[in-house]
Amino acid sequence: MELTLSILIGFMILGAIFAIHAKDLLSAVITTGIVGYSLVIAFLLLKAPDLAIVQIVIETITLIIMVAVVLDSTREELKVKPDFKSYSNIVLSIIFAAVLLFFFVQATAELNLFGDHTLRMAEAYVDQAAEKTGSINLVTGILFDFRGYDTLGEATILFAAALGVLTVLRIKGKK
Repeated sequence: MELTLSILIGFMILGAIFAIHAKDLLSAVITTGIVGYSLVIAFLLLKAPDLAIVQIVIETITLIIMVAVVLDSTREELKVKPDFKSYSNIVLSIIFAAVLLFFFVQATAELNLFGDHTLRMAEAYVDQAAEKTGSINLVTGILFDFRGYDTLGEATILFAAALGVLTVLRIKGKK
């Protein structure tokens, strides 16, 4: 699994570098999407299907919106006839997608069967939460005592995202 993750992370780094240096905006957006879908596979390999589901939903919505914006704003660019380089980019994208599909199949094969539970951390939480936290409510005790920093991080991310959206809307409203 470590080798697969290392290869996947290498592809993600190469994809991010290509997205930064891409001359075509649509290629950069698609490459960024491939990096996001690679992260989904990494989450599956690390047996975090909840994160993989959230990542795939957000990545799909973001990719659709970004491609729509790029296609809507660059209509003049589409009138140019494709050359050999654009066909080679398509072939490279298909090869990259096939490699990601291979890793996706490999990652889903390592997941537990539907309905089987893995109690790596949950067993300690359930067994010791009442004694260690002193809370009658098991969920509250786990959330605030055992997972406090995680909850703080999630709240910080939500706050930063809301602040970013408000900033973008405010800048757009001033123009």
